[in-house]
Amino acid sequence: MASQLLRRAGKLINVSASATKNLASSLAPISQANRSFASAAEDTNPITIEIAVPYKAHKCEPPSLLATTTPQELVQFFKTMFLMRRMEIAADSLYKSKFIRGFCHLYDGQEAVCVGMEAALTKTDCIVTAYRDHCIHLGRGGTVKEIMSELMGRKDGCSLGKGGSMHMYKKENNFYGGNGIVGAQTPLGAGLAFAQKYSKVEGVTLAMYGDGAANQGQLFEAMNIAALWDLPVIFVCENNHYGMGTAEWRSAKSPEYYRRGDYVPGLKVDGMDALAVKQAVKYAKEYALTKGAFVLEMDTYRYHGHSMSDPGSTYRTRDEISGVRQERDPIERIRKLLLAKEIVTVADLKNMEKEAKKEVDDAVAQAKESPQPDPSELLSHIYVKGLGTEVFGPDRKEFTAVLP
Repeated sequence: MASQLLRRAGKLINVSASATKNLASSLAPISQANRSFASAAEDTNPITIEIAVPYKAHKCEPPSLLATTTPQELVQFFKTMFLMRRMEIAADSLYKSKFIRGFCHLYDGQEAVCVGMEAALTKTDCIVTAYRDHCIHLGRGGTVKEIMSELMGRKDGCSLGKGGSMHMYKKENNFYGGNGIVGAQTPLGAGLAFAQKYSKVEGVTLAMYGDGAANQGQLFEAMNIAALWDLPVIFVCENNHYGMGTAEWRSAKSPEYYRRGDYVPGLKVDGMDALAVKQAVKYAKEYALTKGAFVLEMDTYRYHGHSMSDPGSTYRTRDEISGVRQERDPIERIRKLLLAKEIVTVADLKNMEKEAKKEVDDAVAQAKESPQPDPSELLSHIYVKGLGTEVFGPDRKEFTAVLP
């Protein structure tokens, strides 16, 4: 068909027969590649992949090292992780250009934890995390525009421009933040799991924290009550090995965080492998729904510093960072898998990358056009209206008010 159309076109514009033939042959592989990619993106035939790094288990049997996936899922993993990476790189640039102010903690390097986790969950399951939350929000169904707008303090942000980098939420999809107090999200996660059990909801809560928060007392209190009441909560330690800037071996007598729950079973997972994460979360969810609390330690790595004020190279070498990028990068793993299984071509991957870059660029442009919140919004979303709650100054005799 393509060659017939080109021959007709050749007559109209006086193209030679040989040129027409050459043009037709050059277009044929492109058309075939597009059809191949379209079918791969919709292909749900199961594929079995062997997980490279074995799990380490505490008080439980480890899950199988054979993970089941599909071409469609692997394509989606690549798309989502690359989009996350581009979004965080854009946030870095915007921060340095002073479009983003205040705190900003980037997630690049840790994308496999988020996408692997979501692959094993539904939106009935709850997630609560710390301040490194941009990609978690995206994984829960948020948009790049919402995130960029929030980072820049604009009205179209997911928290209406009033939360910033550390306070992103998507309640309709059971994402409860984005919490700025280190470790405070872990007892909140136990509380969400209690609500699920009390309401007889068939779901679990993932309470995410970093190795820097893993030594806090409130985490162990939350684990204790969760184990005592068999709450469906999974405590997920994203161990990127440096906390705010202190190596784990300097801050923890026992950096085996998957064992730190003692009486709570746990797994150590290669957090740079999306399929390993998916398999582990699926296993932990099944356990938590029937037996209660579970601990997952995700062995991951952040490429940026702790926050934008941290260059990230004073407590580790640049060679170490580049070494992880070359050997363990989560996006490159999926890229190699897609090519090895001949699911997509190099050209397909480049097209996906271009689409992700355009989506981020468009979102940044739209976010910059979004207005800032009205000053009156400073006083909204603080209290529930209509309760007639009384508030007092330091001396009740001097100041008393009833909130509207």
